Order: sequence, then C-alpha cells, then structure tokens
Amino acid sequence: MKVAVVGATGMVGEVMLKVLEERNFPVTELIPVASERSVGKIISFKGNDYTVVGLERAVAMQPDIALFSAGGGTSLEWAPKFAEAGTTVVDNSSAWRMDPTKKLVVPEINANVLTKDDKIIANPNCSTIQMVMALAPLHKAYKMKRVVVSTYQSVSGTGVKAVRQLENEIAGVEGEMAYPYPIGRNALPHCDVFEANGYTKEEMKLAREPQKIMNDNTFSVSATAVRIPTAGGHSESVNVEFENDFNLNDVRRLLSSTPGVVVQDNTETNTYPMPIYAHDKDEVFVGRIRRDESQPNTLNMWIVADNLRKGAATNTIQIAEYLVAEHLI
Repeated sequence: MKVAVVGATGMVGEVMLKVLEERNFPVTELIPVASERSVGKIISFKGNDYTVVGLERAVAMQPDIALFSAGGGTSLEWAPKFAEAGTTVVDNSSAWRMDPTKKLVVPEINANVLTKDDKIIANPNCSTIQMVMALAPLHKAYKMKRVVVSTYQSVSGTGVKAVRQLENEIAGVEGEMAYPYPIGRNALPHCDVFEANGYTKEEMKLAREPQKIMNDNTFSVSATAVRIPTAGGHSESVNVEFENDFNLNDVRRLLSSTPGVVVQDNTETNTYPMPIYAHDKDEVFVGRIRRDESQPNTLNMWIVADNLRKGAATNTIQIAEYLVAEHLI
C-alpha cells in the first residue's frame, strides 16, 4: 500500500509515522509530504530513509491513501486534488468535519458509515474524540439530554511553537509567544479564535461534532475550553444529564467493556486519570465517576487522553486500518 503522510515533519505527522510503524500498517511505499521549506529533508521509517516531497509531486505519485495533518487551508486546497487522483484522504484538520457530504469518524463508534465512495474522510477534533469515546456507550444505555464539558488542554494541541513557549518560560528564557499571555503558571480560557457568539472555535467543535459522529441531535453540548501548562494530554470535566437513571457500578462496567476505554476510578487508592499517565498511550482514560447530586439522572466524569495519539494520529490510522480491513480502498 502506497501511503502519503501530508505534514510529515509536523508534530502530529511525526506521531503518525511512529503509530504507522508501531501498528505495522501495510506500507509498501511511504511518501512523506510537507511544505516547500521541508522538501528534500530525509525521514526515517522502519529503518529506511525517505525524501520529503511537495504536494504536487505527491498527487502525481497516486498514493492509495493520504493521511493529512497540515492545517485546514492545505486540506481544503489539496484533499480534493488527491481524491481526484483516486487517493482516499483521511484529514486531521477542521476543514471537512462539518461538511454534510463528508463523514466524521471515530472507528469504535461509527466506522460502519464508511463506503468506497468516501474519498475524503474527516478525523474529529482531539477533545471531541476522547469525550465521545466515553459518552457513546452511555448514550446508548441511558440516552443523553445535555452535556456540559470543561476542557484542560495541553500546549501540544496548539503546536510546536506553544510547546517551545512553555519550555522557555520554565527555563526563564525569553522567546517567541504562541499565546497572547504567558502559559506557565497560568490557565488561558482561550483555545482557538473567538466566534461572534462569544465561544471559541474549539468550544463550538465540542458542541457540534458529537451530534454528527453519533448521528443524533436530540442532545446538546455546552463547552468551555481552557489551555493549561502541561506539555501533552488533554483532560475534560464532563457533566452528563440522561433521560433515564443509571447505577454507578453499571456505568463503570459499561465503560470498562468499551474497546479503547480504560476506567481508572478508585478514590481509596487515589486512582484517577492524569495526562502524565496517558502520555504515549492510545486509550481514553475515565475516572472520578460520580453522581451529580444537584439534579436527577446526571453523571460527572473526568476524561483524559493523549491528544497527539488517540486525539489525532492514532484515530486517523485506525480509520485507515478499517478501510483496508473492509476492502474500501
């Protein structure tokens, strides 16, 4: 299988290459793709060296699949060109997520919506993925009415410039700023740009994407997204109101039996999810599972995942694995 990784020299692109290797994806020819300034660089993959090529050259090479993590503008311009050349694109940007003609996929939840005709497939937002991994089985069992989520997102979600800003601040070094304020010893209630309604783009992704993934708009989501000074891993405080009542032990059992979800929930041993433990792992970790005592049929949870892996690279590659397994490419 001829596989292009578009944005191969970026943070998510590098993790994609790592995950492709770890999961032994059937790559017969790797095509690392990046912007003009990175063309000619050498990428190492499975003990072999590959030269980074530009987008035009990559389209001409007609890969079977192209895994995109190069930003929305690049995806909007180039994903259709790859698709026209017969390549199936799995895109990690926000460019196609809410396009009604494109599928938005978390494989454990809705991979079965994919067909051979889907030439551009959208990967959801990192915070959305970890949230819906925990919510989907509970929605099926108890029917969600309303979700209130507050996120605590790492700087790696912004990119390498933000990671460098945090490292500089820890070291006491002045440098380029990714954020309008210091991030060290701080919390910024500002992820992505603000929209006319006062919410950020990130918060609106959390509100809209779950409905599309679950093909259900009978529940609503209200979000507040906060950037915190952790290098990697996103955390979420999630409050869910259901139509039907639940038993906490049943909730824990249901989540424990969900593929890709790990329950860490024992207050007696101080066992709960944290970014430091989610680092470099593909699972979504759920803990602090407790009843909201202020109103009926309502649950509180704490959800943590590695945003560069399940939140981005791993989910993208799982989509590709499904396409291969079902002979859709």
